[in-house]
This record gives sequence, structure tokens and C-alpha cells, in this order.
Amino acid sequence: MRPLNPPLPAWKRSLDLLFCAAVFPVFTLVTLFMAVMVRLTSPGPVLFKQERIGLGGRRFKIYKFRTMHVAADTRGHQQHFSALMTSNAPMQKLDAKGDSRLIAGAWLIRATGLDELPQIINVLRGEMSVVGPRPCIPYEYEQFTADQRRRCESVPGLTGLWQVSGKNRTTFEQMIAFDCAYGQRRSLWLDVRIIVLTPVALLVQVCDQVLGRARQAPASPLAQAKLDPNSSFDPAETARVSISP
Repeated sequence: MRPLNPPLPAWKRSLDLLFCAAVFPVFTLVTLFMAVMVRLTSPGPVLFKQERIGLGGRRFKIYKFRTMHVAADTRGHQQHFSALMTSNAPMQKLDAKGDSRLIAGAWLIRATGLDELPQIINVLRGEMSVVGPRPCIPYEYEQFTADQRRRCESVPGLTGLWQVSGKNRTTFEQMIAFDCAYGQRRSLWLDVRIIVLTPVALLVQVCDQVLGRARQAPASPLAQAKLDPNSSFDPAETARVSISP
């Protein structure tokens, strides 16, 4: 692995602290909302801790709002990630396919990125920055090649160059390329630009999730009948059944 970039230049640390101060009121409101949502939909804690890989391959714990059922099985995600690494497919999350591990309404929380807000704690502790490659899970890091691990030469972030350059529409190799390019081009101007573009990228991500879930939803009997000319479906019969007591 190449020599690491200086982890947090003074300008980057200052930007991180300014960002945390600005979003703290939003963090407080979202915490209250998530506390109510989790209490109503799934027993267990509001916050979720998970081990991730940070600068230079060092491990640390990130904080997230819990959007999955307690003790959710991760084997499906591991298989999904392994498939993405070896294919040229877009980096779509399991959320778009209706991940059964998610609590009610969690797909929208995740699509908007609100579940990541508790990571401002990690930013304040210096384990993360506002801008940088997303910290990967240890089992993901173990599958990386030496070149792919170059993405860990920068402090991980809440958002990054990959996120505002297509994210779920890009492939695994493109993600690695964007993350490595950020480490080489890192500057105050680039960080500010990425932060400004992040809300737009999140809006696109929400739209993609909505469309993806719509494509996964089963068609109505009427729609299926229109697609199948041999169908014996009778709309009038359905209407009579739907209004009968």
C-alpha cells in the first residue's frame, strides 16, 4: 500500500466541525423521529453499531440509526456484494429488491441517507470526515485486491466523489476508481463541491429506489390481463367481488 495521505489537514478538520455544528439540529429532530418509528415498528435499540474499515485498514465502530430487525442475517448481503465485485452490474442495494431484513419504512430512510446521520459522532471523534470513501465492512475489505485497498488511503466519509458521480448506477470497479481519484485530488474546493452536490445525488437515489420498488411490485390482475391475451380475467367480475359485503 502506498504511503497514506495526511489523515486530516487543518482545512478538512475545520470543515468537518463546521458541518457537524450545522447539522446538529437536524440530527436531534431525526433522532426523535427514529426513536418513535423504531418503537412502533421493531423492538430494540434506536442506534446500531457496526465494525467498519477506516484509514489504513484500521477497524472502528460506526453509528447508524437501526433500520433492520435485530440480529438480521448478513449472509444475503455478503453474497450480493461478492456478486457485484465479480460482475459489471450497477451497485444496486438489496433495498430495491425488497430486503426482508428492513423494518417498515426503512427503505426510504436509507435512500435519503438519514440513517447515516449518527456518524457525525465518528466525524467529531476524527475516525471519519464529512467527505471521503464510505467505510467498508471487514468481510468486504478481505475480498479487495491490493490496488482496491488504495481507497483506504483516505479517511472515510459520510459522502464522497462516488456518491455524487452516480453511486448505485456505477459498477464496483467504477466505485473503486472514484474513491482512489478522490484521494489523489483531495482539496477544500472538491470537498465543498461534493457536499453541495450531495442533496441532489440523494434525490436521484430516492427516485431510483422508488422506480426499482415499482418494478419489483407484482402487477395487478387487470394489468396482467392486458399483458396476457389468453387471460379469462373479467374486470366486471372483479368489481362485483370488490363491492360485495
